[in-house]
Amino acid sequence: MTAKINRVWTDDTAIYIEMSDGNVFSEKFEDYPRLRYATPEQRAAFEYNDVFIRWEELDEDLSVEGFMKEKHQINNDLYRIFKSHPELNVSAIARIIGVPQSVMASYLCGNKKPSAKRENEIKNIIRQIGLELSKI
Repeated sequence: MTAKINRVWTDDTAIYIEMSDGNVFSEKFEDYPRLRYATPEQRAAFEYNDVFIRWEELDEDLSVEGFMKEKHQINNDLYRIFKSHPELNVSAIARIIGVPQSVMASYLCGNKKPSAKRENEIKNIIRQIGLELSKI
C-alpha cells in the first residue's frame, strides 16, 4: 500500500478513510456487530495507523486494506466464523496462537492466506473455547 491515511471520520452509519491519493473508502457499521450496537461516543473513540483502525473499548479492529478490497472477495472460513460470532475476541485468539493481531486481521479480510496448519490451529482454538463454554 503506497498511499497513507490523511484522515478518518465517522457519521451515524459508517466509518470513512481518506487516503493521501484522494481516494475515500468506507465500511458500514451494520456489517460489524460490535460497531452496530455501539454508542456514537464509542464509535468515535478509535485510534488508527496505516495498517488498522482500533476501538479499544469495543475490542474491534478493521484492516485498512479491507476498506479497499471488493467485498465479495472476502470469502474464507475464518472471516465467516468471526463475522457470525462477534463474541469471539480476535485479538485474544491471535495472542493465544502467537501471531500479531494485524496478521490475524489480514487473514480475516483475505489480504493474507494462512497455511492450512495455521488455519486449523485457529479453528481448533475456537473449538476449545466452545467446548469450555459448553461445560459451564
